[in-house]
Amino acid sequence: MTDTSSTPAGPALAGPAIWGILNVTPDSFSDGGRFVNPQVALRHAERMVADGATVIDVGGESTRPGAERVSPEVEQGRVLPVIRALAAASIPVSIDTMNASTAAAAVEAGATIVNDVSGGLADPAMAATVAGLDADYVAMHWRGHSHRWDQVSDYGNVVADVTAELRARRDALLAAGIAPERLWLDPGIGFAKGPEHNWQLLRGLATLRSLGHPLLVGASRKRFLGALLPSTQQPSDRDVATAAVSVLCADAGVAAVRVHDVTANAQALAVWRAWRGGAA
Repeated sequence: MTDTSSTPAGPALAGPAIWGILNVTPDSFSDGGRFVNPQVALRHAERMVADGATVIDVGGESTRPGAERVSPEVEQGRVLPVIRALAAASIPVSIDTMNASTAAAAVEAGATIVNDVSGGLADPAMAATVAGLDADYVAMHWRGHSHRWDQVSDYGNVVADVTAELRARRDALLAAGIAPERLWLDPGIGFAKGPEHNWQLLRGLATLRSLGHPLLVGASRKRFLGALLPSTQQPSDRDVATAAVSVLCADAGVAAVRVHDVTANAQALAVWRAWRGGAA
């Protein structure tokens, strides 16, 4: 993957790539159950690509608070038919998984990126497995599964703490054989973090970039954005707020944003490029 995190302002200003979220789960917090049919999922992915997504991130296990874990076999039954269909349509695919066996099966089916919200901590086999795959790897900051978040969400300085913990994961993953040019990092917005932690991390993205790897930020429709809106609104009503975060991520040099509504984010980033003097 190309790191756009150090792209300078000017005529060639690109900003972050857009990764479109495709949850093929019955219980994801925003779109659970909508795309479990592979053909419906393929049509939605094609729309996201047409609207500006460069990667489709396919997930078969919900990580929302309170979600029940599923077996790798169930997860693979959900994601592999979709990944094969996307790969056959020449659509770049990321597999959103914490399971090494699913990562390997997904890459065999055509995925080129493994997006692991646990950063290799949920499955001890993940790092060595990914090191042997022809795929990029996204390691997210993670302190445990969602049922433990209330117990592990204390931070002295959240930017310093997350940076130190991601640095430790980076070092372990490189030691396991993952090539440095294939490693991405993700601050884990919303995972074992309160609203103010999330805002502090977003304000501190420059510190996270100092680790030397492209950053993926996934803030789309998350609860801390909902706190800014009327209580009657649904997760899908958070897309304007998500697009605003994407623009701020662009200014911070983030390499990619992971979003549900590709159209809103693509339009917001087009405005950002025009504002900064790039091609709209």
